[in-house]
Amino acid sequence: MSIWPSLVTACALLLYLAVTINVGRARMKYKILPPEMTGDENFERVVRVQQNTLEQLVLFLPTLWLFSEWISPVWAGGLGTVWVIGRILYAWGYYQAAEKRMLGFGISSLVTFTLLGGAIVGIILSLV
Repeated sequence: MSIWPSLVTACALLLYLAVTINVGRARMKYKILPPEMTGDENFERVVRVQQNTLEQLVLFLPTLWLFSEWISPVWAGGLGTVWVIGRILYAWGYYQAAEKRMLGFGISSLVTFTLLGGAIVGIILSLV
């Protein structure tokens, strides 16, 4: 097991923890009590950041580890770091305005597709 994908996994989980805590803070700030999920537009953007990050983690983490196993743990760690940076940019932008989320979303999506494609190529090459 490599330290780099492990470190990236921990950073991705810390990022998710931070955006989850931000939902709780936004609930208090905008006075939106559970189970309510709508109300103030600013609150809804904070919730979308958390939900979208969770949705992306489901694809990112397995592709990170598959790429690490079949291609390179060092490259997986580097790409994973770019993914975390992309998700930070996504959150930062989305907190300001919905249309400002696209750069971060694009970066993290490109990394995920790269990890997935690389993993598939590595697996196929090991079969031949």
